[in-house]
Amino acid sequence: MKTPRVSLEHWREFLAVVDYGGYAQAAEHLHRSQSAVSYAVGRLQKQLGVQLFRVEGRKAKLTENGAALLPRARQLLHDAGEVEEFAEALKRDMEPEIRLVVDAAFPNDPLVTALRRFHDRSPETWLQVHEAVLSGASEALEQGLADLAVVVQVSSRLLGEPLLEVEFEAVAHRQHKLHRLRRKLRQQDLKRELQVVVRDSGLQHPRDVGWLGSEHRLTVDSLETAAAALAQGLGFAWLPRHKTAPLIESGTLKSLPLREGRLFQVPLYLVLGPRSRRGPKVREMEELLHAAVREWDGASSGSIASEPLDRRIIPVRPTRV
Repeated sequence: MKTPRVSLEHWREFLAVVDYGGYAQAAEHLHRSQSAVSYAVGRLQKQLGVQLFRVEGRKAKLTENGAALLPRARQLLHDAGEVEEFAEALKRDMEPEIRLVVDAAFPNDPLVTALRRFHDRSPETWLQVHEAVLSGASEALEQGLADLAVVVQVSSRLLGEPLLEVEFEAVAHRQHKLHRLRRKLRQQDLKRELQVVVRDSGLQHPRDVGWLGSEHRLTVDSLETAAAALAQGLGFAWLPRHKTAPLIESGTLKSLPLREGRLFQVPLYLVLGPRSRRGPKVREMEELLHAAVREWDGASSGSIASEPLDRRIIPVRPTRV
């Protein structure tokens, strides 16, 4: 990369002349003499080989080339300021980056709320958010790839706190043949139909939750793809109620009238990563996620009708893709 010939200070003086309308005004703002500002801008133009201003009366007007360089100059100084803020955060022993891994079943609303609040408080800390399915989030923690994770299962090597229970509901398109039976459905009825299952993103111990061992099976990578398949009339699935609610309200999907197991709960846990990475910003994100979940859970509790819950968990079976 070519070494810059122009100092940041010269770019700052260039912007000051633009923002304050002239050399005298810029000099007053920068607490420098007008001749010093004029010399600096002249040197800048010489180093670039481009005329940036033309003087009209007592004002300096941007040339076409100057106008083209203006947004890039602003971005340059903005980036330089962020580098200094980042260094300041390192000096205060703040984490420069947080890696958050979230199970796909975790609702988007509280997640985005927590991320927005964290950014407002700590814009100097970089956030990396990754989505995982089933064992994927726990695996990321165990491999040291996450500082904080929302997981569906806590291993003996990890300590986690309960965060939220997500209800999964058996659903299919309103015109699916299962609905046309017009009776309570048995497990045998489901085994004859195509079941949509979301693939475990973990590699070490992949598993499926909710698979009934159906002869016909469609495995996808995300809950969104599963919901889209059902919306097109393709199969049935157990999906989080917070994701199926809009499709049920619109009449696209209908809850399957199962004799048992129509609903089951999956607990989600918030788990901290390696102790060496548990700095103040990780703790701050942990608190914000808990707070956002409490707010979301309270606001949404009345949005989905309360129904008797069959707490039988569908058996876990080995993955066969």
